Amino acid sequence: MDTDLVLTLGILLLALTIPSLLAAWVEGRAPRMGALMLLASSSMIVTALMYRPTGYRFDEIPTVMLNVAARLVN
Repeated sequence: MDTDLVLTLGILLLALTIPSLLAAWVEGRAPRMGALMLLASSSMIVTALMYRPTGYRFDEIPTVMLNVAARLVN
């Protein structure tokens, strides 16, 4: 798998984790699914950072995500 794709999926999963964690907190229950999603997204992001030889800078992350979306559309 491409590291750009793994990074993009990890960031998107991280964005979906926040509502799950907040809903569990508001309802007063254990955030099991949110915790699993947080673990999966953080491991995807760390894997992408480790396997890309040059790493990622913060200013190139939007470009990477747009390139992945463009590849998906084409």
